[in-house]
Amino acid sequence: MTPDPRTTVVVITHNRRDQLLQTLDRLAALPERPPVIVVDNASTDGTPEAVARLRPEVTLLAPGRNLGAPGRNLGVRHARTAYVAFSDDDSWWEAGSLARAADVLDRHARLGLLAACVRVGPDADPDPLNALLAASPLDHAADLPGPQVLGFLACAAVARRDAYLQAGGYHPILFLGGEETLLAYDLTALGWGVCHVPDVVAVHRPTGGVRPGRPAVQRRNAALTAWLRRPVGVAAEHTRRLAADAARDPEARQALVGMFKRLPAALRSRRPLPPTVEAAARLLDADECERGR
Repeated sequence: MTPDPRTTVVVITHNRRDQLLQTLDRLAALPERPPVIVVDNASTDGTPEAVARLRPEVTLLAPGRNLGAPGRNLGVRHARTAYVAFSDDDSWWEAGSLARAADVLDRHARLGLLAACVRVGPDADPDPLNALLAASPLDHAADLPGPQVLGFLACAAVARRDAYLQAGGYHPILFLGGEETLLAYDLTALGWGVCHVPDVVAVHRPTGGVRPGRPAVQRRNAALTAWLRRPVGVAAEHTRRLAADAARDPEARQALVGMFKRLPAALRSRRPLPPTVEAAARLLDADECERGR
């Protein structure tokens, strides 16, 4: 395969120097030879120095503070390709997948972001998210390549750069953890398609288990996302359930406190979804409830 100039890979990292360097080796070995941008979120373990010394071909951006998920926005703004793929410091792409993703985006002008298939761990097991995305109850649009979705895994997504920037990228209120749903909402509200494309494959090799505090952050951000985009009744129900759980669950209590700290800023940024997108979000809510029974 000849190098493919259509897609830049943006990687965010924080204090994972050795993992990042392994990921950069994997990306450098891809037949597409994509340009790579690393956004260092204020690492203190020598990450920027190591990247500059060992991978001088990589564009290194060091904003000087931890931007969280919105660090990806900085990387996208610096990219000069039509498409942008995302990796974390513990993930990369299968050979040929970036070319396939670019081909799909070339053929479908309304596709704003594709959610790839994810293979996890040393045995490349299918991530359970794959089946959920493939079984999306949302309508299939004739001008899109697969099932429409309103969620994805950030390190397994390829976006049309113009669409990503038009939607504003990742919202700073959420910082990191469950930030993808809001971006999917915003892309869809602008008329862009968000689809699952299983022929594009990302590899995820997390180490060390779930990061401390991550479940609480994800619950906090789910409630904040509701306040940012969903009807008041839906957001209030999210908050009610979180408050009920907080009475007995320390993680839920932490999530509730974090949500209320950020709620004034969320309300200032509140922009309810268009009716058609809200209907799709409600359909997914109902599907999730049915699966949870």
